[in-house]
Order: sequence, then structure tokens, then C-alpha cells
Amino acid sequence: MKDKAYSVPAIYGVNVFSDRVMHERLPKDIYQAIRRTIQSGSQLQPEIANTVAAAMKEWALEHGATHFTHWFQPMTGMTAEKHDSFISLTGDGQVMMEFSGKELIKGEPDASSFPSGGLRATFEARGYTAWDPSSPAFVKDGTLYIPTAFCSYSGEALDKKTPLLRSMEDLSKIAVKVLHLLGDTDVTHVDTTIGSEQEYFLIDKDLYKKRKDLLLCGRTLIGAPAPKGQEMEDHYFGVLKPKVSAYMHALDEELWKLGIPVKTKHNEVAPGQHELAPIFETANVAVDHNQLTMEVMKKVADSCGYACLLHEKPFEGVNGSGKHNNWSLVTDTGINLLDPGKTPGSNVRFLVFLLAIIAAVDDHADLLRLSVATAGNDHRLGGNEAPPAIISIFVGDELAQVLEDIEAGRSGRRSKRTMMGVGAEVIPSFAKDTTDRNRTSPFAFTGNKFEFRMPGSSVSVSQPNIVLNTVVAEALEQFYEKLKDVPQEKMEAEVEKLLKSTLKKHKRILFNGNGYTDEWVEEAAKRGLYNLKSLPDCMPMFASEENIDLFVRHGVFTREEVVSRTEILLENYSKTIHIESLTMQDMVRKDFTPALLQYMDKLTGVILVKRQILEGAPCSYEKGILQQLDAAAEQIQVSLAKLDADTKQAEQVAEAEAAARYYQSVILVDMDELRAAVDSAEALIPDSILPYPTYEELMFSLR
Repeated sequence: MKDKAYSVPAIYGVNVFSDRVMHERLPKDIYQAIRRTIQSGSQLQPEIANTVAAAMKEWALEHGATHFTHWFQPMTGMTAEKHDSFISLTGDGQVMMEFSGKELIKGEPDASSFPSGGLRATFEARGYTAWDPSSPAFVKDGTLYIPTAFCSYSGEALDKKTPLLRSMEDLSKIAVKVLHLLGDTDVTHVDTTIGSEQEYFLIDKDLYKKRKDLLLCGRTLIGAPAPKGQEMEDHYFGVLKPKVSAYMHALDEELWKLGIPVKTKHNEVAPGQHELAPIFETANVAVDHNQLTMEVMKKVADSCGYACLLHEKPFEGVNGSGKHNNWSLVTDTGINLLDPGKTPGSNVRFLVFLLAIIAAVDDHADLLRLSVATAGNDHRLGGNEAPPAIISIFVGDELAQVLEDIEAGRSGRRSKRTMMGVGAEVIPSFAKDTTDRNRTSPFAFTGNKFEFRMPGSSVSVSQPNIVLNTVVAEALEQFYEKLKDVPQEKMEAEVEKLLKSTLKKHKRILFNGNGYTDEWVEEAAKRGLYNLKSLPDCMPMFASEENIDLFVRHGVFTREEVVSRTEILLENYSKTIHIESLTMQDMVRKDFTPALLQYMDKLTGVILVKRQILEGAPCSYEKGILQQLDAAAEQIQVSLAKLDADTKQAEQVAEAEAAARYYQSVILVDMDELRAAVDSAEALIPDSILPYPTYEELMFSLR
């Protein structure tokens, strides 16, 4: 193990066509052209692609690749790939390995079979994938993977990468303009950076295969709680079990080989729940890497005898899983724009960007909530494990004081570094962080970044970052318009006025308290903050004229692309719950009901035998259980019939928003009622009779 630890630098990025590899293999002028494209977003000339393709092919062949694929992110929420071999026939019937610049730049998958929200008719098959030079290619399982964008024949974005790249470029342009006004004239580009913490569950693979709901839906639809859950808080940061530790180590190695900078790993709160976290990367690369991470997590889990669950709420009654989106802005001169420095109260550059973000989140809280809305995440948000559905910003005590000074017109005070001691001299003192961590806050400042804690564990983080980039760009654009004609000698005073007026207008979004309390829900309502509890509640906001205009003005989405995504999100929501309803009915009818009747029959037999042997025996214990099971059986029959009828009714609702609302307000309620009856009966039935693993087996089976 020690030797492997020392080999990490040697294996890191070994399967990646990285900057170092390009520097070694490409002519100097070609390499510099690629670097300009990556750093500033400048257009790459097509003639350069042939040279890059030749070098990429040779490198890939050396790493065992026989095929290449344009790897893209359609609106399914997953990744997609079509593999083509490098072979080309020669005149003598032999083959040679070829890969052209044309093949590198453009691919042509079938666009008709991916969700388009009406942008494409079923018979319109042609779509294009286009190489993204800013995200490195890599080799996996004998194939060269080329990260690409995906668009329709007429140019509409059919993926999650294209709008993300558009939003990054838009934010960079306006951020540079604002920085130039503030005197940072050497800045030419600003990158959005992301670090996405990833939570997940591990369960025994053989047990996983015995649960139809986990196989088809990713979450348990029925299941009585285990005698012990997470209430002892002994799993969080607990000692890693040997097999789990081996899984995490194998996962680290596979991810490091792919150049994914995973750094932190630990047990999470719920039994069987864990987390990994990477080092920050440029946003589009970080999104690609997170998509790849989820795929590798499942693959490595399978090889270790586990199933990796990424659903936001796989088990009722214990914590679900999120994906904390740590977001920041960094200039090409190396400045983190969200670093407050030693004197945040007088750090004008930091304060301008801080107030722009505060304004953006307040003005567009609806879009931010929408960006994380899925059928799975709706089960998680608002529980004592995840932020509430109400968007608010936590800034901590120090920044709260700085903002209070701004509003009062006081000059910024110097921040004092507080040293911490624990009362034992053998323990060295250490510097206290300038902010605490508020785990109940959806959007929290955590030192030199904002942590958006609302995204769910199973989805791409592209959409939250598309929205975040766009709304911050909008706020910065408004700042720029107010400051662009101000003479330099008056700039400081005008900036101070702008900060003060912005804070006064948007301070309602600031909240440093406990977001889980009923008092906060009431207070948020008084402040006029949104409390959008489900995806159907959010969706009308997305396609509002105001929000369409926002995306169109910033070049992130066209009107048609917004409308199409609205349709896709609504359809995915309804389809998800529809599949869950059918799966639940199937499990109750075919799996649970036979077990229930078997146990009731067994109890009846026991009662008859006891009465024969012990004449006049009351059998009150057995009869009590039988009566409870009989009552549950009656309720199950009623609830199952209602769910079946309502689901058939849902299938007849044609309009997308109406269907989603029906599934949310009727089908989910029916499912909850059916589950309550099933779970009450399951708690009385011996595990040996149940046809599927219980919560206790699923969550406490890891060794």
C-alpha cells in the first residue's frame, strides 16, 4: 500500500491527453494555438485540427485504444457515446489506423432519439457533435473519448455543455469589463471554477438485485424503517470499513488516472452513505469530470461487490444525497474574485462581486431553485439533511458586519484573525476561519467561494451553473451600465453609493440563522421570498417572458431552447413518477402481497393448532397480529386500487404542465398512502418470509 501511495504522481492523468502531453507531442505553434483557445475562448482554425488529430490518435493507440467516440451530454441527464474504430481499408484488403481533423472536430449521432422538447421531429435524424478543446480527451476501456457539444441540424443546443460554455463566456466578458473599471486592466479573462462534492450510498450488490424498486427507480418505494437509523450519529466521519476503504482506494486510482483531482473521502451521516470531493477546476471541465466520476463510481462498485446509489433519496427516514456546488471566479492573472483578503471592508473588488452575487441570487431565486428541481431532489429538499426549498444567502458574522458598515456608511474595518486554543497546552493554537459553516443554508459563503448546497446527487451540475453564471452576469451588467461613464476620480464614491443601494434593495435574501425552523418559513414569507417546493411549482418561472428575455439577451439560450427544456423537464418529472407508480404496484401485487397472505395463513394455522392442543386457548397474541395485518391488507387493497386508477387517469393528461401537477398532487399522495399501509404490515412480518431485503439488511450489510 505504501508503494502505491508514492505512485500517485506517476499514475495521475496517465489516460488523459493533457496539456503536458500536448506540449510534448504538438509543434510549438499548434500547441500555442490550442492554449489560446482554452485560455481565452478564441476560435480554433480547422487546419490545426489535422495535426492535433494525428497526435491524439498516436497517443491513444499507445494507450490501447482501438476506437474513438464523441462523448456528449444530451438532455437525458446522462452522457452518450457512439464508438467508431480507427480502421480504414487499404487497397490490398488490409487496414490502417486513421483519424482526421474532420473526425476530431465533428461527429454525427442520431439526434432524433434524444429528448429535444419539440426542437426536432422524430423523423429529423441528423445532429452534430462538436469538439470542445477546453476539456481534455481521455482513453477509457479501449476508446478515445473526445468531450463534445451536441446540437441539432439547425444549430439548436440539444445538450448541457453548449449553454454552459455560452454562460461562462458571457460572464467572463462582463466581469472583465467591470474589473477594468475598477483598475484591473491587465485582466483579459475570468474563469468560473467549480468543486462538486458528491454524496452516494453503497449497498451489497446481491441485495440490490433483489429490490425491483432499486433496479428500476434508484430508490426504495416501500420499506419499514430499521430499528436503528442515523440517530446515534456514529456513521458520520466514522472509521471506514475495510471493504469500503478498498472501494474508495480503487475509485481514487481510477479517477486519478483520468485526471480527476478527487481529494477528500469520508463516511456521511446515514448508514451506508459516503462522500468524495475534488479540487476546484474550470467549470466545464469540472462538469465533465463529475459526469465521469458518477459513471466510474458505479463501475468500481460493481467490481467490488457493491451497488452505488446516486438517487437523492434512496431510503425513507434517513439523509438523502446531494452534490454541493462550490462556485468561484478566478482571473487569468490568478486572482480569486471572492477572496475577501485581510480587509474585506475595504476590498472594493471583492465587495463589488459579492454584492453583484447577492443581487443576482435575490432577483433570480426562482431560476436557481428551478435549476436543481427534479423528481428525486423534491424528496430531499427541506428535510433535516438538506437546505430548505427557500433560497437565502449565508455570509457569516464577519461579512455581515462588513455589510452592516456599508449600509451605515462606515468605512471598512480591518479584519482580525482570531487564534483558537482548546485549553490543552500540548495542542497548538490555530487561526479561526472568518466564517462558520451553515449547513442549513442553500447558498453559503465559505471563505473564498459560495457553496450552492441544493443540487441533487444524481444530476449534472451544468444547469445550476448555467443559471448562476447567467444571473451573476446580469447583475454585473447592471453595475457596469451604472459605472461605465463615471470619471475615474469619482469612481470610488460612485462604487460606494452603488454598493449601499444594492445592499438596501437586496438584503432580504441574507439570512445567517437556522433554515430548518418553522419561524424561518414564516419570516421568509414576510420578506417575499419564494418557497417553491416541487418542480411543477418552479416550471412556470422558467418559460416566463422575463426569464426568456434574460437568457436570450445573454446568449445562453434561444427562446426555442428555453421552451424545449421546459417541456423536457416536465416530461421527465412525469415519466419518473409514472415508472415509480407502476413499479410500486408491481412490487405490492407480486412480491409483498403473497408474503403478507403467507404470514396471515401461517398465523391462522398456529391459532387452529393451539386451539386443538390447548382447548379454549385465547390466542390473543396471534389474533392481535392477525387483526393488524388484516386491517393493513384492507387498506392496501383500497390504496392500490386508487393508485392504479389515478395512474391510468394520469396517462390521459396530454398537456405537460398539467400532467406534472397531477403526478405531484395526486400520484405521489397515493403512493405515500399505499406505502404507509405496506410498511406497517412489513414491520410485523418475519424477514424470512419477505421476498426482498429489508432496510436493516440494505443499510447495515457492508463489511
